[in-house]
Amino acid sequence: MIIRCPQPGDGPDLFDATVDALSDLRRFPASLPWALETPSIDTSESFCVSGSANFQARKDFPFLFIDKTSGIVVGCGGLHRPRWAVPVFELGFWGRSSLVGRGLFSEAVDALAKYAFSNFDAKRIEAICDDLNARSIRVCERIGMQLEGVLRQERRGADGSLRNTRIYSKLA
Repeated sequence: MIIRCPQPGDGPDLFDATVDALSDLRRFPASLPWALETPSIDTSESFCVSGSANFQARKDFPFLFIDKTSGIVVGCGGLHRPRWAVPVFELGFWGRSSLVGRGLFSEAVDALAKYAFSNFDAKRIEAICDDLNARSIRVCERIGMQLEGVLRQERRGADGSLRNTRIYSKLA
């Protein structure tokens, strides 16, 4: 797996991965509101361009997960909302539905956590996921994150239902 910052020109490949993952991502609209938008190559390219600029400016750290053999984008993740005084980062991730269950996302997310600890001297990373998102919960637990708690009825889904949110963390 190649894990790198998105670059201008990556939009079409990211768009393909997004379309593949969209039906699963839309199951958790309270956690992933951007997935409710209609994807396009242009919005994917804009994400790549702004993601590269934000990475260089140390404001946000998006990453593409790319299969070494085929070169396809298998997913996306990032170290978001840096709080440099600690430092702490929110770890986010998603991947192609067609590739779930192969360990690719656990590998990629674990690499992001290690990157935060080694390159940014992070003291803490945290992941925030919907209480019903079993796949994300398994990834968090596989890479050694600890459940800190469940925020009950903390978000409202697109259907108006109240959703619980799990907070996972890993310390340096």
